[in-house]
Parts: sequence; structure tokens; C-alpha cells
Amino acid sequence: MRRAGGLWDTLVSYPNLWASVRVAARGKRSRPDVAAFLLEQEVEVPRLRRELESGEYRPSGYRTFLVRESKPRLISAAPFRDRVVHHALSRVVEPVLERRFTVDSFACRRGFGTHRALDRARRACDRHPFVLKCDIVKYFPSIDHEALKALLARAVKCRRTLELAALIVDGSNPQPEAVSYFPGDTLFTPYERRRGLPLGNQTSQLLANLYLNPLDHHVRRHLRPADYVRYCDDFLLFGDDRARLEDTLAEIEAFLCRLRLRVHPRKSRVYRTREGVTFLGWRLLPGRTRLVRSNVVAFRRRLRAMQAAFAAGEVTWGEVAARIRGWLAHAEHGDTWRLRRRILSQYPFRRGTAV
Repeated sequence: MRRAGGLWDTLVSYPNLWASVRVAARGKRSRPDVAAFLLEQEVEVPRLRRELESGEYRPSGYRTFLVRESKPRLISAAPFRDRVVHHALSRVVEPVLERRFTVDSFACRRGFGTHRALDRARRACDRHPFVLKCDIVKYFPSIDHEALKALLARAVKCRRTLELAALIVDGSNPQPEAVSYFPGDTLFTPYERRRGLPLGNQTSQLLANLYLNPLDHHVRRHLRPADYVRYCDDFLLFGDDRARLEDTLAEIEAFLCRLRLRVHPRKSRVYRTREGVTFLGWRLLPGRTRLVRSNVVAFRRRLRAMQAAFAAGEVTWGEVAARIRGWLAHAEHGDTWRLRRRILSQYPFRRGTAV
């Protein structure tokens, strides 16, 4: 497939930059940095374009915070003007990369997403007795900068676009430690190579998909399981032969070494589908799909907090209902009718009533 060139003029065009401002500001207009930029956008957007055209643009520092859900994650928030640039780059590069992605990759792609990945995995679980579940150790912190930039250069030949992408990648803030040794490394190699993409960047989501795209093609062309589903670094391979899937795990481990990635030794193994396998927060079994316990516990915790806030008059019923509907829409993708009914009956909402 030919590399795409001539992207720069589109990237720095006013239509692309203004569209990037709108997308980056969606749902965040009340935040101080976003509001300040939007107040002066008639000045800020031309200034940003001049910096990009002249080569003076440099990313600023990130604001970081921990999110504790199923496991602690370091989230990095770039300043708003940098997020505009991230969207401007993604808007021109994404269509180029999309043509190279396979139908097996579902994360952060238009027309794909979590629920389509879940549906695909659920159908495969019904058809096949065995599934190989793979998980990569510290995926985002382990992404090697030079390897990533080389992969991008195989799809894009526009020099200035590649330079901007490299500027964003190289400007990544320090990520959680992920030191691993691979064949040919010296004692100092892991410390000499830059690695890690910040969780929270628009570009990180796109580039993380690109980084495992060679694996998707290798699986389809050479390993050829009965079915294959990948959502970012979480992926499943289905089959009818347990021994073949165990051999496949060894082949995947060897292939990922080329990308300087490690498969998690405890979380990656072959399961019987009738015993169930966890994927994207769901427990999949033939004919049944259940939410994992941690998701239900977290939702109950949010409901209790919303009860207290509603009783104190701190939130409106419309805000509460919107949050509940969001979880219900997600839960409806599994066999959760009794669970939803039971939870909603346990948490009544009343004004001025202590919970």
C-alpha cells in the first residue's frame, strides 16, 4: 500500500484547525483553559497556525493525575492548545491509517468500539470451545518511540506531518517504569530508548492502535485462528484445538519482542469458553454475558454518592438520570435484566432524605 503524502497543507488549514477546536472543546467549554482559549480564539487559532507553519510550535507540559478504577492509571492532560494540535494531526492521519487497519481491531475507531468488539467475542465464544486471552504488560508505558515513528513513516511520507508527530511523541511526559530486556540488548539499552505514550491524548489512542497493527496482520496471515478480536492491548484468539492455541501464544510472544513488548505471564493463557473469559469488563460464556463484579461494585458506589448529592440538592434529577442511563445502556449489552432491576430498586432518590 502506498504511503500518503501532501498532508501538511490540510493539517494547518483553517477549516481543519477550527474543526479541531470544536472537537477538542466538546463537553469541556466550562473548564478555565478551554474557556480562555475560546474567548480569544480569533487570535489564538491564527497564532497557532503561524507557529505550526514556521516550525516554532512546541508542546507544553502535561498535568497528571491518578484514576483508580480496576487498577491505578496515570492520566496526562495536555493544555488545550496542544489538544487542538493533537486533533488537527489525528484528523488528517487517521484516514490514512484506517486503510491499513484490519477488521479485528476495535478500539477508538469510527463504527467499531467496545460493544461491537464485545458482540464479536460473544459470537466466537458461542462457536468455539477454547480461547487464548492475551494481555500486554504496561502497554502504553512500553511503546517504543523509535519503533512507533518508523511504523508511522511506513504509512505517511509527508515530512512536516511526520516531524509534528515526532514532536508530540518525543514530548511525552515520563510514564510508569516499564523496563524489559529483549534479544540483542545491552545492560543499558532499556534506559537509552525513549518509550511511553501519555494516557489521555487523542494522538496516543490512534498511535497505540497503529503500534499493534503489525500483530493484527501477522495473526490474520500466519497464525489464522478461528476468530480474533483486539481492543487496544487486550485481545482474544478463538479455536477448537487447545494445543494449537498454546503454540500460538508462544508465537505471539516471539512476534511482540520485535515491538519491545511483553505478554503478561499470568493474565495470558488458554481458557475453556464454558469456564468463561473476561473481556472489556464482561464475563463471556457460551450463551451468557455477565458484567464483572468490579463494574457492579463501582456503579453501586456511584449510585450512593449520587443519592447523597441529590438529597442535598447538589445535583438535579436530570443529571442523575443521565448518569444512570449511561450505565444502563452499557449493561443492556449483556444478560443483566435482573441485575438492573434489583440495583435500581435498592437505591431510591429523594430530596432532603439522608442516605
